Amino acid sequence: MKKSIDKSRGRFVFVIPVYNHEGKIADVIKAARGVGLPVIVVNDGSTDSTPQILKGTKGITVLTHGENRGKGAAIRTGLIEAAARGDWAVTIDADGQHDPRDAKALIAAIPEGKRPIVVGERVDMTGPDVPWTSSFGRKFSNFWVWVSGGPMLADTQSGFRIYPVPETLGLNVRADRFQFEVEVLAKAGWRGMDVVHAPVSVSYRPGMERVSHFRPFVDFMRNSSVFARLITQRIFIPHFIRKKM
Repeated sequence: MKKSIDKSRGRFVFVIPVYNHEGKIADVIKAARGVGLPVIVVNDGSTDSTPQILKGTKGITVLTHGENRGKGAAIRTGLIEAAARGDWAVTIDADGQHDPRDAKALIAAIPEGKRPIVVGERVDMTGPDVPWTSSFGRKFSNFWVWVSGGPMLADTQSGFRIYPVPETLGLNVRADRFQFEVEVLAKAGWRGMDVVHAPVSVSYRPGMERVSHFRPFVDFMRNSSVFARLITQRIFIPHFIRKKM
């Protein structure tokens, strides 16, 4: 029997940032719609056939950036749109690595009466088919998010999350690219905002087409720059000021 979404916790909306994922986006949208939640897709300046696929897909809201601005900027655009129709935004990557049905587990992890960020902890991330960038990047990010003042989590790079919409927009996250997802956790820590996690499945099957726009050197340098900014602010700016930034 199909388990329905627990609506007692509020209204949930999928937000899917997409950039050149023509091979997977239709399947991701179909699976997300099957969960029974509204779906917002943010086309972040795609130059392949993604815009045509989205134009031909019914039952979704499509927002478009005229040029690629980064995953964080796309998530922010989606959150602003989600604020008009929901209390929570469920973000999921467009590359097909996640099963949108796991959103139910993330929703179930929200404590009664709380408004946390919920991070989907990807399981089975040690197999031979897991890209080294994902395995190493997760460990690197976990440590530096904690040093920056965020929570100690097992998967700070997971893109499968639930954000309480107004609270997240109020964190004033500056990063526009992949670094949005680590900065938002650090600033949640500064504000005393709860962050919880729940396990989610991930697919790295042999031969699976997976389009990733993560560039190891460039994004490592960007991550380092963001962490340096956050750690410097944590050291030199008093907490009573920093929690309002």
